Amino acid sequence: MATYKKRGFKPKNKKEENHNDESEFETAGVLNTLDETASKSEQWIEKNSKPLFYTLVGIVVLFLAYLGYNKYIVEPNETEATNELAFPRKYFDQAATAGSGVDSLLVLGLEGADGKYGFVDIAETYSGTNAGNLANYYAGVSYLQLKKYDKAIEFLSKFNSDDEMLGPVALGAIGDAFADINQLEDALDYYQKAANKKSNEFTTPLYLFKAGQTAMELKDFSKAESLFTKIKENYAKSDQGKDIEKYIAAAKYATK
Repeated sequence: MATYKKRGFKPKNKKEENHNDESEFETAGVLNTLDETASKSEQWIEKNSKPLFYTLVGIVVLFLAYLGYNKYIVEPNETEATNELAFPRKYFDQAATAGSGVDSLLVLGLEGADGKYGFVDIAETYSGTNAGNLANYYAGVSYLQLKKYDKAIEFLSKFNSDDEMLGPVALGAIGDAFADINQLEDALDYYQKAANKKSNEFTTPLYLFKAGQTAMELKDFSKAESLFTKIKENYAKSDQGKDIEKYIAAAKYATK
């Protein structure tokens, strides 16, 4: 450790004087080392100044390009896609309340009309936008209602959302499509995914119940009992929870 001399300080003996000389020598050595390091750094910077400059310019250009891409391409594209989505949504909403002609309304929503895009075209043309993503959902649900199950699974599988309701409902709809074509193992898998996607009082007990019923059809009675029991323990006040005891009992009885 370096020793600092106080003003007017005089060494008491030769040993102390030698120690002070050594400390001064060490300090001088450290300073020389720092000078050499600084000099080498300056030389390196001077030697590589052009590459450093071009790298910095490149970073700035990329950043500006990113900002420009978002402002002049992504945002306008998103706005355009949202506007396009309004047209087929009109037919989709009408189909939900129509007493008749539901299929024709769904087809109009899927394919578009009067030079306007339907869900299928929007999903393809504006892929990567939020509206394009939503178009996959609407297309999938429309195909499910039209009993075109392969198409329903195709489009719903492209849809991705962390929304409290849409996320689970889309996965559950895939489960419904698999159930309708009697692929019960796949249906069970998707019902469980839907139940676990978001925990809430509506979708979670609904898809736990569908999963339990599917497990019963597959004769996996212990799994069915477990799924029904989750409803009893966590969602007893839900619509599915009201009569859940009889389903638990049925699963228990079937295992004997």
